[in-house]
Amino acid sequence: MPVRSSQATWNGNLPSGKGSMSVGAGRWEGSYTFASRFESAPETNPEELIAAAHAGCFSMALANIMSKAGHEPKSVSTTAKVNLEKGEAGFSITRIDLETRVDAPGLDDATFQPLANQAKEGCPVSRALKAVDITLNAKLVG
Repeated sequence: MPVRSSQATWNGNLPSGKGSMSVGAGRWEGSYTFASRFESAPETNPEELIAAAHAGCFSMALANIMSKAGHEPKSVSTTAKVNLEKGEAGFSITRIDLETRVDAPGLDDATFQPLANQAKEGCPVSRALKAVDITLNAKLVG
């Protein structure tokens, strides 16, 4: 299996410095700052990249699990919300909330929910982040 990599550079001190992140071999690049991570500035931050990776991984895993169970989806759309909170030990990712909407004609909710939970537990990013509480809100649409 291939090894994937990304790169980040930070210049300066934490409150006034700035950095850049590059995904893969420069396929995506973005800047980040203290304000974009801990406040509401418009640049990106590491938590958004974790959220994107988790949403993408979960969506693929769910589509695969559903297809193998004979319920090929038309679409799987997932949002991951990474919760970053300050505690006594500093900032920590405390929870990831997955929200997925799936268009799969003919599939009922009772059959769908166990498949969605299987994807939540089994996708590689979920397994890597198992130290964090991961919630799932999965709905059939269409």
